Amino acid sequence: MVTKSELNRRVVVLGTGGTIAGRASSVSDNIGYSAAQVGIEELVRHLDLSDEITLVCEQIAQIDSKDMTFAVWQALAARCAHWLAQDDVQGIVITHGTDTLEETAFFLQSVLAPSKPVVITCAMRPASALAPDGPQNVRDAIFVAASDGALGVTVVCAGTVHGALDVQKVHTYRLDAFTSGDSGPLAYVEEGALRQLRVWPRAEGTAPPLLARVVDTDAALWPRVEILTSHAGARGDLIDALVEVKRAGAPNALQGLVLAATGNGTLHRDLEASAMRAQAEGVSVVRATRCAEGRILALPGASVRDAGGLTPVKARVALMLELLLAEPLD
Repeated sequence: MVTKSELNRRVVVLGTGGTIAGRASSVSDNIGYSAAQVGIEELVRHLDLSDEITLVCEQIAQIDSKDMTFAVWQALAARCAHWLAQDDVQGIVITHGTDTLEETAFFLQSVLAPSKPVVITCAMRPASALAPDGPQNVRDAIFVAASDGALGVTVVCAGTVHGALDVQKVHTYRLDAFTSGDSGPLAYVEEGALRQLRVWPRAEGTAPPLLARVVDTDAALWPRVEILTSHAGARGDLIDALVEVKRAGAPNALQGLVLAATGNGTLHRDLEASAMRAQAEGVSVVRATRCAEGRILALPGASVRDAGGLTPVKARVALMLELLLAEPLD
């Protein structure tokens, strides 16, 4: 579907479902809704956009983002790559649920590292709400995607533009549910004007080969990476059990492990001992702090490498992509 033809800034809007496309039986119900009920064309139909913007809409998936899959990520990466290669496309907007949005943003920045903007947006209230926040978020996201100089994967929510490397969901209910931690947001969208605070996300050298591997590898065969949390009374027997399954040669066995560590990357001694045994069995292990802000400052001689400033969920994506890139081609 194309709207406002013959205009000069083409923005592609890819729908994946989420709360932004949700419906409830009552306009007063903002939590008892069913996600992913409204198609992308309907979501953008009544937006008041500049006559300089042409929209192209495509429905990639229709899911609650808590149920996000590697297959959807693969499809998103492929369609983003397709549209970004079109000279007349200014940028891309992706509508997405909030629950796994930060993981999708980090994944797409890692595999695309786009020189054009890819803007992910969302809502905390369903489309059926008395005062839905989705329409304004989508309108702001389209504005960012059509802006000169914008690039990389960003997230737009409640008038704030977050970078894919920094964004985290930190609130269960409020409309402004995301933060960029101590890095701060990239920009604000203020009544159709962009107030930029920091530079846009930049490309990584591994992106081109990663994209090819992500698109060409069956999503069901992507490396299995799990997350475990270090806490008071933590035990390592879960790691030992996963390693035993791997040793037995079971399909889709554990290949990587992210440990959500306390403080500056510290681990309960029992968990660390099991992690060391897992490493000896060929499992890649990474520490990521469970703290909401800050980064792990590396210590010499650490037994398990750290993920720096990445959150556990982003460290999982990074480790999965690292393992995928390292796998031999068939």
